[in-house]
Amino acid sequence: MSGPQMIFVNLPVSDLAASRAFMEAIGTTNEPKFTDDTAACMVAGDNIFFMLLTHDKYRQFSPLPAADAKAVGGPLLCLSRPSRAAVDADIAAGVAAGGTADPTPPQDYGMMYGRSLLDPDGHHFELMWMDPAMAEQGAHPVEPADA
Repeated sequence: MSGPQMIFVNLPVSDLAASRAFMEAIGTTNEPKFTDDTAACMVAGDNIFFMLLTHDKYRQFSPLPAADAKAVGGPLLCLSRPSRAAVDADIAAGVAAGGTADPTPPQDYGMMYGRSLLDPDGHHFELMWMDPAMAEQGAHPVEPADA
């Protein structure tokens, strides 16, 4: 495979306009080349895309019915933010756009901070900030090899 790999997260939504407004509120941008009245392509990063699909459009990709994200667990979609303040700001913006804040308790470990948000369809987003030095170190720092 040449070039960077991309990820497309396909989400069935009941109200495309409301879901698009929610995604824009938490910092994604719309890619009009892949948006119509049945789907919206929302760009979260250079290679990260959320495809919001009406239920009819979703059925074109899967023979299974779309899960009701308000009734059953599904993926936890975690997006990083550049600061703790950005996490809080995007949570507030998501709530203003029809989301529900903190279905799980906020997590504050000093060097890492995260909160969660349900979109209007119940899809679970986590917004998190991690101290850049901690991100570089990783969860399990590698011990130097014996000399």
